[in-house]
Amino acid sequence: MSVIENSKVTIVGAGSVGASAAYAALIRGSARHVALYDIATAKVEAEVLDLSHGTQFIGASEITGGSDISVVEGSHVVVITAGAKQKPGQTRIELAGVNAGILRTMMPQLLEVAPNAIYVIVTNPCDVLTVLAQEATGLPPERLFASGTVLDTSRLRWQLARRAGVSTSSVHAYIVGEHGDTEFPLWSRATIGTVPILDWVTPRGDRMTVEELDAIAVDVRDAAYKVIEGKGATNYAIGLSSARIIEAILGDQHAVLPVSPVLHDFHGVDGVALSVPCIVDASGAVPIRETRFDDRELDLFQNSAAALAEIAASLR
Repeated sequence: MSVIENSKVTIVGAGSVGASAAYAALIRGSARHVALYDIATAKVEAEVLDLSHGTQFIGASEITGGSDISVVEGSHVVVITAGAKQKPGQTRIELAGVNAGILRTMMPQLLEVAPNAIYVIVTNPCDVLTVLAQEATGLPPERLFASGTVLDTSRLRWQLARRAGVSTSSVHAYIVGEHGDTEFPLWSRATIGTVPILDWVTPRGDRMTVEELDAIAVDVRDAAYKVIEGKGATNYAIGLSSARIIEAILGDQHAVLPVSPVLHDFHGVDGVALSVPCIVDASGAVPIRETRFDDRELDLFQNSAAALAEIAASLR
């Protein structure tokens, strides 16, 4: 594959997440054409107008959009953010029933106008919805996947970087599994630079402990709940992480990102979408099968898969 020329991404859903993703894609130059689609005509037209007013300051990208599904036509990437919003105190899984219904209605319509696009599901619970969407559409798993733990991994690296006294780009650690309550860090492979995480000497002159890392993992897992409690929704960081995924696809970057495709015979997991390090490029997302887990991590991974498989089964 190669870099996609005259690229187009459509963000489906003009709520706080969708608008933030469109904004991030515009200011980062993620695609030549950014479109925003939503059935709420006044809302989507207002968001497009607002974004259009700033196009002098963003370079070559352009923004279009509306409530007619023809807006999606010609898209190379479609990012789905439409769905019910997570409420304070509500888990991602509690959203599953409503958003599964929305997605089942929407996917055939989107495929009709953008049959060759790569689809990225951001709507929560994104892992379960990806399984249901893949079953409904028959799309190959590399062309339909969730944004997964790309954001969670960024949250983790931010916390570790502050503690370690380095830039976030120097932290090599991943959150894997569900994007939600059963997610966990792949601590056995985590390094700062080339140094294993527990061997790193911080600016205080000490090392991080297992207990401290466990506390950081809990903070990362629960970060969205804290943001939602304070402001009602998470939007900026997920918008930025969505733009990063878009760029990896449209730029054919072969980037390693922890997105969530439906896995097949991956460390004993089959038919469930979970986040693992994947190669993301113009063909989509392919899991890196050489990813290693220690025994505890493998148990956590399979437990995460079992929990999501049960929820998906209840929605079929």
